[in-house]
Amino acid sequence: MNPAPGASGAGDPYYPMDGNGGYDAAEYQVGITYDPAKGRLDGDTTVIAKATQDLNRYNLDLRGLTVQSVEVEGKPAKFAREGEFELVVTPAEPIRNGTTFRTKILYGGDPSATPKAGGSENGWQKSKDGGAFIVGEPHSASFWYPVNETPRDKAMFTLTARVPDGWTVISNGREIQKTSANGWSTTSWQERTPVAAYLTTVAIDKFTVDRMALPDGTPVVNAYAPGAEDRRDTGRRLPEIIGFLSSKFGPYPVDAAGGIYLDEDIHFSLETQTRPTYAKWADLITVVHETAHQWFGDSVTLNSWSDICLNECLASYAQWLWQESRDNENLDDRYRAALEIMGGSKDFWASKLVDMGAGQEFHGVYDKGILAIHALRRKIGEGAFARLLKEWPAAYRNANASWADFEAFTIKLSEQDLRPFFDAWFHGTTIPPDAELLPGTLRG
Repeated sequence: MNPAPGASGAGDPYYPMDGNGGYDAAEYQVGITYDPAKGRLDGDTTVIAKATQDLNRYNLDLRGLTVQSVEVEGKPAKFAREGEFELVVTPAEPIRNGTTFRTKILYGGDPSATPKAGGSENGWQKSKDGGAFIVGEPHSASFWYPVNETPRDKAMFTLTARVPDGWTVISNGREIQKTSANGWSTTSWQERTPVAAYLTTVAIDKFTVDRMALPDGTPVVNAYAPGAEDRRDTGRRLPEIIGFLSSKFGPYPVDAAGGIYLDEDIHFSLETQTRPTYAKWADLITVVHETAHQWFGDSVTLNSWSDICLNECLASYAQWLWQESRDNENLDDRYRAALEIMGGSKDFWASKLVDMGAGQEFHGVYDKGILAIHALRRKIGEGAFARLLKEWPAAYRNANASWADFEAFTIKLSEQDLRPFFDAWFHGTTIPPDAELLPGTLRG
């Protein structure tokens, strides 16, 4: 055995220190106790992983919270904090390549006090009713449990959360157990479909909870924070939305559904796996968008943050597909109207949809991205586009993909040379030439 330290970053070009090397996480068993009145979280998390090299030490990502102890395979391990969020673990004995091992971490503190960058890095927040919630992209999980925080390392996720009676805990996947004793309630949620770290979540509030099922029996859990109950009619339409999207994208790719409806003025909603988290302003079309992410972003997960168009361009176009079907909207007319408004805007066209640069990931992918996907539809034709929407998520189900993978997949499927199209629309910073701007029926 030739043990060496695992890498302290997973190699994302924009966030090179995110994630870690030397192992592949298989499952997170996260245990927390949270008292909303005190704002303190106490955690007991076990990370099950498989070594991908001989290891004498390795890193996890954890922000802010104080670590009390670490054990590896039941034996006390040395640990140290480095940089902004690195938890460096040195086991008592080296770990052989290919070995599955368990790391148990006890930790605690006030997660809402951990500094956050703002924007889409929301961190752990206290709700206006005194509860708490966590959403963020690209960073979220490391604010409340030790994790390999890279989308490249998807893993199963189980949460067991203990809160005072009267509070409700909502998370990913299926609720598998709930008990109450001595004034405290303990709830367990389990997501068996591999999930990227930023798509895990927990919300603690005095929720109104609606339960139903999809036609195939998949459980649906919608939770409404106080003040958000007026969106129950929207939540009840989720089976209809999933049915429609399944007709376009193929079978629903996860084994639970629902939504967490907050009464908070956060500026984004997020496709937390199986159960998206919705801001106060979220409407029906937002639910369509976040549900589409269960295929594009959650099941097929980006390889690097420069590939964010795989998530947002496709999920945004799902909104147009819904409006085309439900509102009989003529999408070619809508596309042309958008060109009338934005055609002369240098700023609009300057946003690259691929490899846009760190901190620029969410510029352009929602608006220019929709136009680009509609132009692609007209470029390759209805038949090829319909196949693409189903065959792409099937080919990369529960896996990671890059934008280069998507381009190659689309070129092969369509049997067309689409390189000028992709260069103009997705890599370019000016309005595409007419041949790419107005393909197919758009030319008329």
